[in-house]
Amino acid sequence: MDTLEKLASIGQLMMLEPAEEVGSLGASAPLPRTAFDATAGCGAGADDHFVHHAIMPGGKRIALLKTLQTSACERDCTYCPFRAGRDFRRATFTPDEMARVFSEMAQRKQVEGIFLSSGIAGGGIRTQDKIIATAELLRRKYEFRGYIHLKVMPGAEADQIRRAMQLANRVSVNLEAPNTRRLAQLAPHKVFLEELVRPLRMIESIRREQGFGPGSTTQFVVGGADESDREILVTAFQLIREARLSRVYFSAFHPIPDTPLENRAPTLPLREHRLYQSDFLLRQYGFRFDDLVFDGGGNLPLDTDPKVAWAQRHLAHAPVELNRAGRSELLRVPGIGLKTVDVILRERHTGRLRELTDLRKLGVIATRAAPFILLDGRRPAYQMPLW
Repeated sequence: MDTLEKLASIGQLMMLEPAEEVGSLGASAPLPRTAFDATAGCGAGADDHFVHHAIMPGGKRIALLKTLQTSACERDCTYCPFRAGRDFRRATFTPDEMARVFSEMAQRKQVEGIFLSSGIAGGGIRTQDKIIATAELLRRKYEFRGYIHLKVMPGAEADQIRRAMQLANRVSVNLEAPNTRRLAQLAPHKVFLEELVRPLRMIESIRREQGFGPGSTTQFVVGGADESDREILVTAFQLIREARLSRVYFSAFHPIPDTPLENRAPTLPLREHRLYQSDFLLRQYGFRFDDLVFDGGGNLPLDTDPKVAWAQRHLAHAPVELNRAGRSELLRVPGIGLKTVDVILRERHTGRLRELTDLRKLGVIATRAAPFILLDGRRPAYQMPLW
């Protein structure tokens, strides 16, 4: 395979590695891909599967090359298209080749950043060395100053993690499952605490030691191991606090042909979406884990937004007076978000909020908020929304 064919063969399955993308549900599905100029150095007939639109922490959108150092892998993860023994054509880049092709694409302004992961070939330490070598070439030889996201391989050593953090804007470790028992169903030869959790904690330790460092993320495969939403969110919430994760990604399970889980039903996208909503409530809205509402099986109700589920229990009979409530109270109200809460607080300095039309003008989703609020001491009249 030539370089372009290798990028295309890997890129077709990189949607399984959520990184900086935000889809239509605020989840991990990629936005429309950047068009790739096939005639500008990589040969005619180029595919664009490997260039994705990505959202940076500040909200800026960039074109991100998402790829692997190699699609060869010695691990036998039951859900993964790159698992050992699966019959398909593998592709491998040397650090020189990967750095060169990315630099050429960056110079043509086809990409502005790179997300570099890898199958494990020759062990996690050897694979991590190749990822680091690629990043070093980009920074030193090609003087690339843009965005780099590096995957930390299972079993990577402390010095490798430290070096990756020096080179990258973001680093990540895929947990895949919320605990040892569930991981055994997805990745029978990965060690949950030693190979996956330990590097995430080590990243935070190095950040504290240096006083700075890149953001870190992790990913869960949702629905591949009979795990509950509660299990996933318990682990996510713990690591958000302990390892100061910048983001947690939830990837709905999709069966891949010629894998042990090929006949397993795919996970509903709505389940993934509910996990993202809950994660944002915990991370940005001041919710505690105990505030989340689970069903008898430990899962988030699919028919109810998790913020609405909390409000139905706590605010339906104790509505929030929008003219007096503080920021934290307002953020508990469905239909009021991080931006609109600040608008409400500013608007209250100039007058009282009396009608739902006042809220709509401020950007509040009034029909969602109405069952849980008071406006100047009165419950507003509203039509029952469809949650």
